[in-house]
This record gives sequence, structure tokens and C-alpha cells, in this order.
Amino acid sequence: MPETPPQPRGILLVDKPQGITSHDVVARARRALNTRKIGHAGTLDPMATGLLILGVGPSTRLLTYIVGLGKTYEATIRLGVTTDSDDADGVETARTDAAAIADAQMSAGIAALTGDISQVPSTVSAIKVGGKRAYDLARAGEAVQLSARAVTVSRFEVLGIRREAGMIDVDVAVDCSSGTYIRALARDLGAGLGVGGHVTALRRTHIGPFDVADAVAELVPDVELQKDASVAADLLGVFAVSAEEARDLRHGKRLAGAASRLTGTTPAAIAPDGELVGIVERRGNDVKSMMNMPQGDA
Repeated sequence: MPETPPQPRGILLVDKPQGITSHDVVARARRALNTRKIGHAGTLDPMATGLLILGVGPSTRLLTYIVGLGKTYEATIRLGVTTDSDDADGVETARTDAAAIADAQMSAGIAALTGDISQVPSTVSAIKVGGKRAYDLARAGEAVQLSARAVTVSRFEVLGIRREAGMIDVDVAVDCSSGTYIRALARDLGAGLGVGGHVTALRRTHIGPFDVADAVAELVPDVELQKDASVAADLLGVFAVSAEEARDLRHGKRLAGAASRLTGTTPAAIAPDGELVGIVERRGNDVKSMMNMPQGDA
């Protein structure tokens, strides 16, 4: 019988186009790579473009270490117009002349939304309420009450300002913690200035060390995947193991007395052949795997 070809595995950076969902990107990747086992680390709204990180095959297990990384976005905030979704895909609900808002007022409003802040996510978000997505409830006409959450906005920088017809378009760059909603920043900036606001353009450029400049725009069968061992090593650090130790970790055994060799809290165990064995942690003086990876092409 012919041998079964090895299943693809690795991390894939995709530059998501506008007008499709993150799930659409996953579906396209499944068709291109002929595998069902693909997941993503953090959604992007249909109107947003930019970096979406996919895990393929066993490498989906690494997504949990990626989803919580900080993000960088470039966006355009329109002051003077409010929508029910806090972005351009929503229905306009109010319009206020913003012509009198001075640059200094905008700067003060942005400063108030920088640092450690409390933010109520946009109603049209993927947060689950009673087991259902908030956006599904909102689109069904149900009232959605989301709780405020603590987020960090480490950079909220104005890149450009354009004024026209009583509206102000503000181009910004934002570095923020995972879970921050740029639409909510636009909404809250506009509300603080008394004129309302929403996002008209949004692009994610970085997730942790991953750069959209390294992402692919086309999903084709021979698309190159980043090796999961390299990604895990870059994110978590390396715990080099021998072939015998790799075998023991895969069998659930502890490496007695090996904790002194750890250089991080949960580093990636890398075998002599360069394969990712798993993610390990300290257990007293020993080292134990907290997540194993199957052997195979990576």
C-alpha cells in the first residue's frame, strides 16, 4: 500500500484581506493544505486587515502561547460619527459637528486612554455571553451588557489628522495588551470629546515578535510553514534535551535533577534533531512535560 503522506504542521502567518472573517481564512487554509486541523490565535473583524496567525496540525497546540501576546495596530478613527458597532460596518446612530475639537483636546483624550485602563468591549464582539457570541445576540436585537476589563495601551500615537465636513479622521498606531478593542478606544475617545467616534480602517501589524511583513497574502498548497520548534524556541526559550530525555518526556517521565538547566519558566524542549518535544516546567528539582508534541515532520 502507498505510504500516507505526512500531514502538514507548523505556524502560518497570513495577511488577512478586508471583507472576510478569520474563520473564512481558516477554511481557505484547510482547502489549500488539505487538512482539517487548523486554528487561529485571535480573530480579526471582517473590515480589518493584517496579521492572523494559524496553527497547522499538531502545531495548533502552540496557539495558546501566542494568543496572549501583545498586539500592534494601525487604525483610522473618525470623530463626529457614532455607529452601533463602533466601526464602519455598523449603522450610523449619531452625527455631531467635530470641527471645534482642537488638536490639544484630542491629545488629552488619547492620553486618558493610554496606560492601564478599564475598557468595556464593543457590543459587536466575539465575547461569549451565556454561551453565545455577543455579536450574535446584538444582531438578533437582544440587549447585550458586557463587563469592563483591565487592558494596557502602552502606545496610542497620532500619525496624522485630516479635517473635512465637520468630521476629523485621526490616523493612529496602538500597542496594546491582548483583549484590547481598538473599536472601543475609538468609541471612548469620541465619547470623551463629546462628538462620538468609530473606526473606519484597522490593520494589525504585529502579534508579539510576529510581523505582518512576513505574512503571506495567498493561501496555496505549497505555502511555507514556520517550523513549530523554531517558533516555540523564539517565544519560550530552549531546553535542550538528549534523545533519551526526549523519549522519557514523551512517555510522561520526569527528568530527575534537570531543573538546574532551565533558563525559563516554561521553555521548549528541543531534541538533538531539532524537533520540538514539548513545553516543559519545573517540578521541584525535576523537569516534566506540560505539553507534548507528536513526532513527525515539522
